Amino acid sequence: MKNFVVKTLANAGALGVAIWLLQDITLTGESTGKKALTLILVALVFGLVNVLVKPIVKLLTLPLFILTLGLITLVVNALMLLLTSWLADLFNLSFHVEGFWTAVLGGLIISVVSWALNVVLPDGD
Repeated sequence: MKNFVVKTLANAGALGVAIWLLQDITLTGESTGKKALTLILVALVFGLVNVLVKPIVKLLTLPLFILTLGLITLVVNALMLLLTSWLADLFNLSFHVEGFWTAVLGGLIISVVSWALNVVLPDGD
C-alpha cells in the first residue's frame, strides 16, 4: 500500500513539473486545494493507464522498439499522456494536453522527474 501511495505521489509531482514547464499542459481549478486534488486524481488515472494499457502497447510496438533502438518509447509515453488527458476530460477533471508534440515533451519530462522521485522517495511496503 505504501508503494502505491509513493508511486502516485511521484506521478503527481512529475505531472506538476510538466504542467509548470509547459504552457500547453494545463490544470485549472478555483483554488489551490482543488488543483491539488485534481492533480492527485489525474496521477491516479495516469498510473492506471500506465499499468493497464502501456504494457499492451509496448508489446504491440516491440518490432518498432527494436527498429528505433527504443526511441518509440517517447511516442508511447506521449500517447499515454494524451489518453490520460482524454480520460480526465471524461471524468470532468480540469487537465488537458494540447497537441502531440507537447505530449512528447511532457512525456519526456514526466519520465525523468518520475524516475528521480522514485529514486529519492522510499518504496518499501
